[in-house]
Amino acid sequence: MIDFYYWPTPNGWKVAILLEELGVAYRMIPVNIGKGDQFKPDFLKLSPNNRMPAILDRDVEGAPVPVFESGAIMFYLAEKTGRFVPADPLGRKEALEWLFWQTGNQGPMAGQLSHFVNYAPEGEDYGRERYAAEYDRCLGVLERRLEGRDYILGDYSIADMICWPWVLIAKPLGASFDAFPRVAAWRNRIKLRPAVQKAVELGKEFRRRAPPSEAERKVLFGQTAASVTANQD
Repeated sequence: MIDFYYWPTPNGWKVAILLEELGVAYRMIPVNIGKGDQFKPDFLKLSPNNRMPAILDRDVEGAPVPVFESGAIMFYLAEKTGRFVPADPLGRKEALEWLFWQTGNQGPMAGQLSHFVNYAPEGEDYGRERYAAEYDRCLGVLERRLEGRDYILGDYSIADMICWPWVLIAKPLGASFDAFPRVAAWRNRIKLRPAVQKAVELGKEFRRRAPPSEAERKVLFGQTAASVTANQD
C-alpha cells in the first residue's frame, strides 16, 4: 500500500496518473493547501519542502519509505515496478532529462503563469507577460520534441505523465495550440487513456469553486522560512 498525499492540482495529477497506470494499491490522503496542511509537522517529515505530492511507500521490507518531489516520486515508482521507463541506460538518461526539464522549466513557468492569471492583483502585466512567454517557449520545446514521435520518449512513459497536466490546462492559462499541432494531438491522445481520466477525477470534490479568501491567500502566498521552522517538533 502507498499513502499518497495529494490535492487536485496539475502537480498532484502527475503522480495520480502514474499510480492509476500502474494499478498499484494506494490510499489518497488529502493535503488541503488552502488550510495549511502542507505545514503540519507530520507532513514536513515526509516533504521538507512543504509541497505536495508526496508518498509513503509501505510496500517495502522494514520502515516505510517517504518520497517527495513529483519527479523523484515518479522515477522511484517506475524503477520499483520496472514500468513506464526505458530499460536501457541511454533511454533512462533521456527519461531523467525530461523529468528534470519538466520540474525545472515547464512546471515552474506554468505555475507562475497560473498565479498571475488566477491570483495576482489586476495590472500585474509584467509578470503575466514574462511567464506567458516562457510557457509558450516550453510548448515549442515539446512541439519540436514530438516531431516523428507519438510520445516524448517514443513509447508512453513517465516523461509524458509528468508533462501532460500542465498542458491539459493550457487554454485556461490563455495559451493556444494553433502553433503546436503535435502538442495538441499528444494532449488529446493521453487524455483518452482511462487511467488518466480517473486520475484527473481524483479528489474533484476538493477543487476550488471560488477565489481564495484572504486567510487562504496568506497560507498559499504569504509563507517564509519561518512557516517551516515554526512547525518543527
